[in-house]
Amino acid sequence: MEDDDEMPQLSGSALDALKEFYGERDARQKQFENLKSQAEDDFEGKLSMDAFTEDWNASQFWYNDETATALARQLLDGATDESRIAVVSAPSAFIQLKNLLASGEYTCRPDIKLLEFDERFAVFKEFVPYDFEKAIQLPHEMKASFDRIICDPPFLSDDCQTKAALTVRWLAKSWTPESLRLIVCTGERMESIITSKLYGKVGTKTTDYEIKHAKGLSNEFRCYANFECEAWKWAAS
Repeated sequence: MEDDDEMPQLSGSALDALKEFYGERDARQKQFENLKSQAEDDFEGKLSMDAFTEDWNASQFWYNDETATALARQLLDGATDESRIAVVSAPSAFIQLKNLLASGEYTCRPDIKLLEFDERFAVFKEFVPYDFEKAIQLPHEMKASFDRIICDPPFLSDDCQTKAALTVRWLAKSWTPESLRLIVCTGERMESIITSKLYGKVGTKTTDYEIKHAKGLSNEFRCYANFECEAWKWAAS
């Protein structure tokens, strides 16, 4: 039998790091469980993305609160009780939409749907399971019914961007700049396909708004939209 003294031992600093890791994990799990338990109360109070850890393998990169709030405000600007807002693969913007509506700042109560692959967000009644590979396999009643849409395709590939655009086109009540308020957040290298082939017909252009992520992102990211507003103008060409 081997002597216990010869068994490898973790250093004090390694043990501290391990304890911190498990402590943070347990805290996030508790936050998530609290969210689940509040579901029947329609989530009173301010919501946070802290309970939803990013999975970089699934290309999850949450916006910081400032960016998410700015995007949410533009989706709510001019909205009415009859408005329908689709949030496609942008859950941090969805969280801020709910926070703004709960704050009392807005009197409108638009219908909101979150189309998202991550089933953790099923704790929200607005959640609709979504896989860009099955672009239009969605509830039929959602077709051609949304006048405000934000989309952040998970991957920087022509295939993913094209399929996400198919989803957006399927959801849109009308495909004209006058009747659709559209925001697309994705990488700079997608600019040519975003502003021409995929969304050019509805007047989508590159804006000067800087998208910021909570934990940073190495890829150059851009906000594309088919309207100007207080938050952004068209980027200089």
